[in-house]
Amino acid sequence: MIVETGHYALVLALALALVQSCLPLWGVARRDAQLMAVAPPVAVMQFILIAASFGALTYAHVVSDFSLANVIENSHSLKPMIYKISGVWGNHEGSMLLWVLILALFGALVALFSRAMPDDLKASVLAVQAWLGSAFILFILLTSNPFARVSQPPLEGQDLNPILQDPGLAIHPPMLYIGYVGFSIVFSFAAGALIQGRIDAAWARFVRPWALLAWTFLTMGIAMGSYWAYYTLGWGGFWFWDPVENASLMPWLAGTALLHSIVVMEKRDALKIWTIFLAILAFSLSLLGTFLVRSGVLTSVHAFASDPQRGVFILAILVFFIGGALALFAWRSSALKPGGLFAPISREGALVANNLLLTTACATVFTGTLYPLALEALTGEKISVGAPFFNLTFGPIIAPVFLLMPIGQMLAWKRGDLIGALQRLVFAGVAALAVALIFAAIHGEPVVSIIGTGVATWLIVGSFVEISARIAGRGATFRTAFARAFGLPRSAWGAAFAHAGLGVTLLGLAATGWGVEKITTLKAGDSVDLGPYQVVVQSLETRPGENFKASIAPSKIMRGGVVVASIEPARRFYPSRQMTTTEAGIATLGMGQVYVSLSGENPDGSVDARLYWKPLVAFIWIGALIMAFGGILSLSDRRLRIGVARKARAAAPAAIQAAE
Repeated sequence: MIVETGHYALVLALALALVQSCLPLWGVARRDAQLMAVAPPVAVMQFILIAASFGALTYAHVVSDFSLANVIENSHSLKPMIYKISGVWGNHEGSMLLWVLILALFGALVALFSRAMPDDLKASVLAVQAWLGSAFILFILLTSNPFARVSQPPLEGQDLNPILQDPGLAIHPPMLYIGYVGFSIVFSFAAGALIQGRIDAAWARFVRPWALLAWTFLTMGIAMGSYWAYYTLGWGGFWFWDPVENASLMPWLAGTALLHSIVVMEKRDALKIWTIFLAILAFSLSLLGTFLVRSGVLTSVHAFASDPQRGVFILAILVFFIGGALALFAWRSSALKPGGLFAPISREGALVANNLLLTTACATVFTGTLYPLALEALTGEKISVGAPFFNLTFGPIIAPVFLLMPIGQMLAWKRGDLIGALQRLVFAGVAALAVALIFAAIHGEPVVSIIGTGVATWLIVGSFVEISARIAGRGATFRTAFARAFGLPRSAWGAAFAHAGLGVTLLGLAATGWGVEKITTLKAGDSVDLGPYQVVVQSLETRPGENFKASIAPSKIMRGGVVVASIEPARRFYPSRQMTTTEAGIATLGMGQVYVSLSGENPDGSVDARLYWKPLVAFIWIGALIMAFGGILSLSDRRLRIGVARKARAAAPAAIQAAE
């Protein structure tokens, strides 16, 4: 009965989505406040119904209701509870239900927390969001029904794909989806503003927190997915330029450009056309990623479905919404005024350069990802575009972004002083040179890694130069500096941390050039030198798990004859799926990691293994967390959330004056 209730709730949600998509727009056209007022409560109710539907599917997985095809194909009664829950979205049907749940969530949040927004704009935004919701709910009901019953339920399920039975997969998809789907509300804001024909700095203030929220979660989702691939797939890498990985990187790049463009629009009422285009582009790339994952046009460990019918349906959604939005954009763009003017050497100019580089980098990834698919579709010829192409094209385009970011932060709005900005960044430049020389003295090569550490240091230190100047400038006392630090907007701190986090990630990437890799055969008692450490295999043994059998190689990590860590690399065999997975043994030592992955067993009892020493690799994901922290810090700024400054405390006039 609970399952049928969930299915019925989804049908009701579709009906409400259709109401929400039509009546408010009619109200906007007729200037009817009552019709426009329909949108917020219907948006909230639509979310409640979809949440009930998602809860019903979750219940079916938790209790192992094998009368549902979805549960049969993706669950097992012996599976740990966390994977029963994560199995809800570890498949095509459940993940699409999670997609529409998050889509409805963003609509409900706008309905509840955008009271300062004009009624006509809110009605237009929620109507566009409902059109998106209607399309995807219809897609689920017609092609991907998660509540489909079977006539003769089996006694046991087929289990979830073993590589998805990992704690990271309980976290990664929801985070990634909040980022992906979060850009839908930005898209709805853009389409709503185009419908209204009113795009100004106030619109930018309304849309900025939603874009920042989506970007923050997409950053965490990509980082979590990267780390999951790193420790689960057993190949020792964290980014493979897989088409589905690229599908998440492209909206992140477009979203990053959008955030910077929104700042210019909010401050100077400029770049209106460009900002609207980026808002459409970011969600368009999110939809493209959905199409790639679910259409069957590519094979990937990340892909959910390979049904061409579903792919055609999603392609139709993509063409309808993106084509419609671009047509509306073309119709309205000529009426948009350019807004405030600024000199090329200014903060606005630096942000424009940032945008051009980011979108060009995004176009490079887009080309490398889709060209092989297009070529195969047109000629039947199969080619592979991998890391060499992206390293040679993406790297040189994105590198100037790292160099320009600190400079742009030091330039004034409207007209800046480039020489003065460089003078204030002398300390950052000296620090970058010193760090590069230190690594050159220690390692000698490769040159790219040495340059990378210098650029990373330039970015990390340079990110806080402006903050430091605002806090400690003009010979401020410690007490005054402390007051200024607390008086600065949290959005300013957030931007500094986000930029510095990118530098930390770059530092981790640069250090990969000094890693050590060994492929060998291991037996109990063997010792392998790995960088500054020795890996000693204590034994080779077999252990049973809840729904798997594991072959494990308990090992000690030693340095100078002293045990510094212990690891247990393993291979797991899942009888229900007849699949084997790899569980890498990882020891984090400082910011580096010793990584051991078992790749196969031999008749003599030995095992083939890959061993890595990866110095500073942890910085890759620590940097992503710092970037996300910067986004969260900015979101906590009341002025960013509702566009109103917090009332100043009379006790800290110096701080407020410095902030302004």
